[in-house]
Amino acid sequence: MVHYEKFQKSLKRLQDQYVNYQTLDPDYPEIVQEGVRESVIQRFEICYDTLWKTLRKYLIEDLGIPEIPNSPKPIFRIADENSVLESSLDLWFDYSKARIDTSHDYDGEKADSCLNLIPCFIEDAITLYHRMSGKNWK
Repeated sequence: MVHYEKFQKSLKRLQDQYVNYQTLDPDYPEIVQEGVRESVIQRFEICYDTLWKTLRKYLIEDLGIPEIPNSPKPIFRIADENSVLESSLDLWFDYSKARIDTSHDYDGEKADSCLNLIPCFIEDAITLYHRMSGKNWK
């Protein structure tokens, strides 16, 4: 049985922190704004990692697909082939690229790109959570 609690918790934390980022008072010191921004990206990274690992378990345990690799892109490809993903596979690959890029971002441009993807990622992650767990998002 697949447990969705870690995925749910990481997604909720990302969602909440993204709202904080969007509503942050621009008069706050730059260091505070930067800290919130970095927190959103870190929560994205955690949520993304939790999502693909949960998806892997779902493909194995609920769909009965053997021989699932332990790497995100092949997992998303298999999920797409089995009509698990609602959004395009290319978009999921964009999320994968953003996840990799945030680990090697030294000038902030990749962070900006990642932040622009987060609203879509949250929406797609909620849809995937619902599809896998059968539960509505709270």
